[in-house]
Amino acid sequence: MSTEHADSPRDESAEAPPSDALALKILVAGGFGVGKTTLVGAVSEIRPLRTEELLSEAGQSVDDTDGVAQKTTTTVAMDFGRITIRSGLSLYLFGTPGQDRFWFLWDELSQGALGAVVLADTRRLEDCFPEVDYFEHRRIPFVVAVNCFAGARSYGEQDVSRALDLDPGTPVVLCDARDRDSGKEVLIRMVEYAGRMHTARLLDSVG
Repeated sequence: MSTEHADSPRDESAEAPPSDALALKILVAGGFGVGKTTLVGAVSEIRPLRTEELLSEAGQSVDDTDGVAQKTTTTVAMDFGRITIRSGLSLYLFGTPGQDRFWFLWDELSQGALGAVVLADTRRLEDCFPEVDYFEHRRIPFVVAVNCFAGARSYGEQDVSRALDLDPGTPVVLCDARDRDSGKEVLIRMVEYAGRMHTARLLDSVG
């Protein structure tokens, strides 16, 4: 399935959250071509901001398109979208670029983030190792969302967890990045998990 070009019409008049609403920052990360732009675009209730550029010959030596040969664009800064989970709770989504040469943006994007979603493709699972390491080392809660591409071999959540050597308790969920309901469920799991982690750390700090 093509993952980086889906773009559903959005209501440009969608109201901003009330001033007293809780707005949380979530990062959407993962390897090159895994579906980050698609996920943000599928769930966003506003027209998503995108910073995609066409792939060029100059980038052929650094952009590994093996397995995503149909991909013609790449995110060079970030994707941005917003989704209201329930009344009074909105998520601001920041899709990160997947190539190593844009990693200088990550520290800025991760400032103030509640947590992250790491998208994974089982055909190129090693591509998300750097993202997993990044969030684990910075103690940023994250869930791994396996984007179920058509024709890819299916693996169970425990299989993926072992393959990525995740810390115990790190959630792994299966999803379709093109589907709004599927993406929303991933985000709900992310918020719930991050909430538990932050609460546990707060209790530890005062204990």
